[in-house]
Amino acid sequence: MSKYNYPNLEKVDTEIGRFYKDSNQKLVPSVTTVLSNTSNNSSGILEWRMRVGDEEADRIIKQSTDIGTAVHLAIENYLYKKEWNIFGTTYEEKISEQITKRFISDGLNKITEVWGLEVGLILDKLFAGTADCVGTYSGTPTLIDFKTAKKIKRREWIEDYFLQGCAYANAHNVMFDTDIRQIVILMVDRDLIFKEFIVKENEFRHLTEKWKKRLILFDKKYNNND
Repeated sequence: MSKYNYPNLEKVDTEIGRFYKDSNQKLVPSVTTVLSNTSNNSSGILEWRMRVGDEEADRIIKQSTDIGTAVHLAIENYLYKKEWNIFGTTYEEKISEQITKRFISDGLNKITEVWGLEVGLILDKLFAGTADCVGTYSGTPTLIDFKTAKKIKRREWIEDYFLQGCAYANAHNVMFDTDIRQIVILMVDRDLIFKEFIVKENEFRHLTEKWKKRLILFDKKYNNND
């Protein structure tokens, strides 16, 4: 059902994060692994974990992950015109249903074409990852990401989301000779507040340069080419 022939990625989990095998069977880092290992925010996460304790931190992370996974699957089914409203009765499932309905009512109507959902993208010797949605948004070729949150985040807090989108868009452009220069992050929180974040062409170029610097920093840090 996808417009392009997206590859199936073979993942390998390591101590520092997820990697994928490229066409030469060499390991390349996932985009999220690059970003998490070059972030200035890791100390803040560690402090939070120490404050709430490992058990509570693990519970919160699992709950957020379960909600995010359920919502992503429902959105994918909705966009592929399959049955999507198949949630259970737990708190996580009920809030996932409400969040999905908010995405449908407020966020998905601007997606004018779907080229692929949950698609593998990879550049040999560089990086790989799975993009939520590639297509057109209000008629413009766009890399689209769906984010659930406990509370809506401020734009200045989510630059790594934009860098992730730029990485995927650039990989897609190289792999399929597309011209994606727009990133859209659609976010719904547990109060069912919806927020749309858009990165247009000028900012896209600036963020692409930032992404390249993070990739170089990761490479230097872990000698990834050895």
